[in-house]
Amino acid sequence: MVDRRIKFRHIECFATIHREGSLKRACAVLSLTQPALSKTLKELETLLGATLMQRGRGGVRLTPEGQAFLEGAETSLAALRRGVDGVEALRRGDSQTLRVGAMPSVAAALMPKAVARFRKAMPGVVVELRDGPHGHLVSELRAGRVDLVVGRLGSPASMQALSFTQLYVERIVCTARPGHPLAARRSVPPAALGDWPVVYPPDDAAIRPLIARTLIAQGVPLPADRIETVSGAFGRNHLLHSDALWIISEGVVAQDLAEGRLVRLDMDLDTTAGPVGLMTRPDETPSAAQRLFTAALTEAADRA
Repeated sequence: MVDRRIKFRHIECFATIHREGSLKRACAVLSLTQPALSKTLKELETLLGATLMQRGRGGVRLTPEGQAFLEGAETSLAALRRGVDGVEALRRGDSQTLRVGAMPSVAAALMPKAVARFRKAMPGVVVELRDGPHGHLVSELRAGRVDLVVGRLGSPASMQALSFTQLYVERIVCTARPGHPLAARRSVPPAALGDWPVVYPPDDAAIRPLIARTLIAQGVPLPADRIETVSGAFGRNHLLHSDALWIISEGVVAQDLAEGRLVRLDMDLDTTAGPVGLMTRPDETPSAAQRLFTAALTEAADRA
């Protein structure tokens, strides 16, 4: 039975500390002093009869009890935010909004087709698209700031307490500008990445562990001369004016490759192929807009 002395402020403080990684940053987000925040966390731990977080020089770390409590805390906050947002929207007379997180390869390739199909079915629904790396978007999904996310399947730890429905399988490619010295080679070994500047996915990108495993298996170290980003706009423009190589999901550059603005190097990255799909909160009953958008995504993926 839930202890009625557990209040919204307890749950909000706990979830914010976890999300920000430290009491100091959580204080700034919540506009609280550190003693007040520490007191609130201590109250929650007392009510639950368990220590939820360990504090150290590197920030805070969840205990097993804290990890168990986190899922319910984030789910509760997300549900409350959706309820408040719904009341405010009705009060203002707003139209319904569907908030969709899209990872870069999906935002460039699949999403335009899916949105077009969805808008024909529900023209009155505002579609709010947010792009970014895997880590950021799944955090937004758990917190209820987006309704669903479409992108690469992440690691088991990053996908905890989320549902994943596969849409298709996508490869990772190494690209360059037309005329690059490597473009004419029939085969480019991954070791060549050490000879050129590389645009490389950052730590919280879902494809980074896949690329890392492939390079390690072939004895290739992490490229030292690299720029880490998930920005498609930066990657394609940087390549056009440099000899850099770009390791990226094929969907991000599919149109550039088809129209000849970039070329795909013949580098063996087949082991990086992985599923792309729809991520949702399993405890939530999807709205009519979410169901229709899922159908639009599936149709767009089937026709790709």
